[in-house]
Amino acid sequence: MIIPKRVFLTKGVGKHKEKLASFESALRDAGIAPFNIVRVSSILPPGAKLVSKAKGLQYLSPGEIVYCVISECSTNEPHRLIAASIGVAIPADRNQYGYLSEYHSYGETETKAGDKAEDLAAQMLATTLGVPFDPDTSYDERKELWKISTKIVKTMNITQTAIGDKFGLWTTVIAAAVLVP
Repeated sequence: MIIPKRVFLTKGVGKHKEKLASFESALRDAGIAPFNIVRVSSILPPGAKLVSKAKGLQYLSPGEIVYCVISECSTNEPHRLIAASIGVAIPADRNQYGYLSEYHSYGETETKAGDKAEDLAAQMLATTLGVPFDPDTSYDERKELWKISTKIVKTMNITQTAIGDKFGLWTTVIAAAVLVP
């Protein structure tokens, strides 16, 4: 059984004439290129501690299989705004699992994409915990409800945006939550 004890957030952007190479460049920019990344779904393990990227990388070795919740977005359209974001929702009860959401979009600012990712993670956690959730209320109204709830303690996001290369090179953005054993 593998239950990660630590999580760190990272982001990056890369450009190249080949899409795959732009993705690799984004991984390098994020500091996670030397690992064999396995994408996983959206659960923040119970009791997992959020650590800095520098601290988290100390526990990993090149070539290691590393589990990540990762969001990516690519374009070769000049001047196209792209975003990749990870939202985090941490429950007050550290014995309960939390949520990590991945969100990517075109034409949205870093703030807007980050708010949506954070909102998604909080929505998933709220519905699990029985915290009232009304999809017709605004994000700001829901965020206020989550702030006063005794069940959701913290939400946050990490978001990377970029504008498509003016000469049509592939531009890729990533955001990741890296799960560290």
